[in-house]
Amino acid sequence: MSLGQHLVELRKRLTRAALAILVFTIAGFFVADVVWDALRQPITQIAEDHDAVINYDSITGAFDIRIQIALLLGIVASSPVWLYQIFAFLVPGLTGRERRFTFGFFFSAVPLFFAGCFAGWLVFPHIIELLATFVPPEDASYYNAKYYLDFILKLVLATGIAFVLPVFLVLLNFAGVLRGMTILKGWRWAILAITLFTAIATPAADVISMILLAIPMIVLFFAAVGITVWRDRIVDRRVPDVVA
Repeated sequence: MSLGQHLVELRKRLTRAALAILVFTIAGFFVADVVWDALRQPITQIAEDHDAVINYDSITGAFDIRIQIALLLGIVASSPVWLYQIFAFLVPGLTGRERRFTFGFFFSAVPLFFAGCFAGWLVFPHIIELLATFVPPEDASYYNAKYYLDFILKLVLATGIAFVLPVFLVLLNFAGVLRGMTILKGWRWAILAITLFTAIATPAADVISMILLAIPMIVLFFAAVGITVWRDRIVDRRVPDVVA
């Protein structure tokens, strides 16, 4: 494919992904109140010990929050569509035989993305409740609604995407861009990057949440390394020995 054809293909894939997100975002708008009630539960728990309330600092604040929640639901719910569009765009870089593995990548990426989002969902109440323990009982906590929601959105989406990244490492290996041993040699940097990511996604004082997020990400990284090394060995056996 020429550069122009690649750009046309990219535009087509992006348009389909955007339409899917838009459709699910519209649907998510009608259930945003239910999700917001679930997201505010940590604040309800904190309010049992001292005054705690979510504060809207503008006239359009409540509407903006609803739009953000709807967009989050749209991105998560439409993930099978936009993940497939990403893989479909990369398929031309694979051989005919390797394209059969596309569905394997797809059916691995989607559950991993959902698992990552679910992990972020499970961790965020623990983070918020832990940080609230630093507030003296005689003081009140006023949580800015936009800041509070942004914190949760970044954690949930970033964790979901982080869980999918090992699948892309395997895909790059199948496309001939990276060899398994090359990925393995960078394992120290990978662990450092994972540690830094979990440290940013969770407060430094909450070591337990950081570990809970880091362990599955490290396991997924080494699982991806194992698959790529195994695949490279199979490919190398098929290549006839070159006699010097």
